[in-house]
Amino acid sequence: MTTETVESIVVRFSGDSGDGMQLTGTQFSNTSAAMGNDISTFPDYPSEIRAPQGTIAGVSGFQVHFGSTEIFTPGDDVDMLVAMNPAALKANLESVKRGGYVLVNIDAFTKANITKAGYTDNPLETGELNEYRILKAPITSQTVATLAELDLDTKFRDKCKNFYALGVTYFLYGRSLDTTIKWIEEKFKNNKVMMEANILALKSGRNFAETSEYVVSTYQVPKADIAKGTYRQVNGNQATAYGLIRASEASGLDLFLGSYPITPATDILHELAKHKNVGVKTFQAEDEIAGICSAIGAACAGKLAVTTSSGPGIALKTEAMGLAVSYEIPLVIVNVQRGGPSTGLPTKTEQSDLNQAVFGRNGEAPIVVVAASRPSDCFDMAFEASRIALEHMTPVILLTDGFIANGAEPWKLPDLDKEFTTIKTHLINPEVDLPENTKWTMRDEATLARKWIVPGMKGHEYQIGGLEKDVNKGNVSHNPINHQKMSDLRETKLNLVQNFIPEQDVFGEKTGDLLVVSWGGTYGAVHMAVKRLQNKGLKISHMHMKYLNPMPKNTEALLKGFKNIIVPELNNGQLKNILNSRFEVRATGFNKMQGQPFKISELENAFLQAMEKGNLL
Repeated sequence: MTTETVESIVVRFSGDSGDGMQLTGTQFSNTSAAMGNDISTFPDYPSEIRAPQGTIAGVSGFQVHFGSTEIFTPGDDVDMLVAMNPAALKANLESVKRGGYVLVNIDAFTKANITKAGYTDNPLETGELNEYRILKAPITSQTVATLAELDLDTKFRDKCKNFYALGVTYFLYGRSLDTTIKWIEEKFKNNKVMMEANILALKSGRNFAETSEYVVSTYQVPKADIAKGTYRQVNGNQATAYGLIRASEASGLDLFLGSYPITPATDILHELAKHKNVGVKTFQAEDEIAGICSAIGAACAGKLAVTTSSGPGIALKTEAMGLAVSYEIPLVIVNVQRGGPSTGLPTKTEQSDLNQAVFGRNGEAPIVVVAASRPSDCFDMAFEASRIALEHMTPVILLTDGFIANGAEPWKLPDLDKEFTTIKTHLINPEVDLPENTKWTMRDEATLARKWIVPGMKGHEYQIGGLEKDVNKGNVSHNPINHQKMSDLRETKLNLVQNFIPEQDVFGEKTGDLLVVSWGGTYGAVHMAVKRLQNKGLKISHMHMKYLNPMPKNTEALLKGFKNIIVPELNNGQLKNILNSRFEVRATGFNKMQGQPFKISELENAFLQAMEKGNLL
C-alpha cells in the first residue's frame, strides 16, 4: 500500500435520505477544517420529501472539496464516491474520475434495489465499473455485527452504518477520528449506548479499510497556507443571520424577522431564533404575506426589519414590497433562490429570480438589489443590505441561492472593532429633535432619505398609506403632476445609492479580449476558470457583480473596455439581458438550468469557445 501527497481531494457521500449522508459529509468537512485544510461543500437534497426508498428521486448527497490551497468550489469530478445503494451509484457514477475510488455497500445491492435504481443487472458484476477502484464492503451487515453486544435493536444498529462508511474514507485520506469522536461524545452524552455504537462503527470502518485488499493507495492532503486568524466553518444561511445581527448591533436597533418557512431559506429563521440574548425577535407567520407585513410594521416601529423567503414566497410578498417602497421605510428582503417556476425544484439551486428582484412589482417601484457571492460573503452582504436600507430609508433585496446557502467554507472572523462598525440611521429622537425641525417629509440632501419617525411621537404625527403621497405634505394625493414627481423622486433616490457603494472591480486587466461577468453563487467556479485561462496567457478578465440595482458608476466604462463579454448564469440570461438593455454591449450568455452549480471545466470550455468565435485566440 502506497501513500501519495496531493493538493486537493473531492469526496461525495450519497445514499437514501435516511442514510445520514448530510451528517456524514458534515463530519468529514469539520474534520478536514480542523486539520487545517481549506474546504468547500455542496449538500444536494432530493426535491421530494418522502421519495420512495431505493430510487434515484430519493438520493441525497453531500460533496466536499478539501485541499492545501484556497478552495473556491466543491469541485468538478469526484475522487471518491460513497454509494450506499444502487440508486446512489447510478445517480453519481458519471461524476467520478476514471480510476477513482467507489465505496459500495454490497448489502444494499439486492435484486429489488437494483431494479428500483433502473439497472437490468447488478452493476457490480457486469464489468461496467472496471474503470474505477471498487471497494466492496458489507457496510450494513458488518455494522450490525460490530454492535451485536450492545443493547440496541437491529434498526438502531443499522442507522450507524453511515459512520462505518465515514471511517473508511478517514483511512483513505489520512483523516483523524478525534474531531468526530468528540462530536459523538457531545451529541450522545445522554445516551451512552448510542455514543458507543457510533464510535465503534466509525472505528470498524477504518479498520476494514486498513486491512482491505481493495485499498492499494491512500492519500495525504497537507494543511492549507491561509491567512492567520480565527476561523469557523459557516454556511451561507448562518452567515446571513450573523451579518444581520451585526447590522443590528452597528445601528443600535433591535432586529426583527417576520418570516414563513420555505426551502432553502428556513435555516435563517432557525439561526436567528437562537439569538434572543442580543435583542433578536423572530416571528414565524402563518404565511408569506403576514411575514413581510409584520416586518413592515416593525420597520415603522423603528426596528431593523427583515423578511426571508425563496422565489415562490417572494412572489407572494410583491404587493407588500411595493407598500414598503411607498412608505419609504428600511426593510431587508432576503431571497434564497431555488429552481422554478412555481414550486419548481425546492432543494436545487438556480439564479432565476433576478428579473423578479429588479422588476417584479406593479407600478414604478424601484428597489435596491445586492447579491452574495459565496457562503462567507453572505455575512458581508447581509450587513451591506442592512446598511443601505437604514442609511437610505429604502427596501433592499439580498439575493443568495441554494448553493451558497447550504454550502459551507471556513470563514475568517472579522475584527468587529475595525470592520462593520457603525450604521447611521435617520431615526429621530423626540427628546432632542423638535417637531418643526423634523417633519416626516424632510429629506437628507445626499440620499433623499426621509426622516424616520416612530408612530406615537407627540407632535410628529403624519399620514401614511398605500395611496400616493403629496410630495410636500405626505398626505394622500391623486394629483397627476404630484404622482410624476413622486415617481421621479423614488427613481432618483435609488440612483443616489451609487454614490455610497464601491466602484466595480475586475480580476485581471481592465481592458482586453474577453470579459466574463458573473453574479451570485457562480463566483467560485467562474473565478477559477478565468484564472486557469489567464495562466495560459489568454487576455481574459473577470468582473463579479454584487450591486445589481443600481450598478456601480464605473460599470459601463469597464464593460466597454472589452472586445467581447460573456455572462455565465444559472438562468436563461437575465443579467445579460439587463446589461445589454442598459449599456448596449452585445454580451452573450452561457446558461444552465439543471439544479446544479457550474463546473469549472464546463466554464473554461465555454470561455475558450467564446474566444475562438471572436477570433481572439
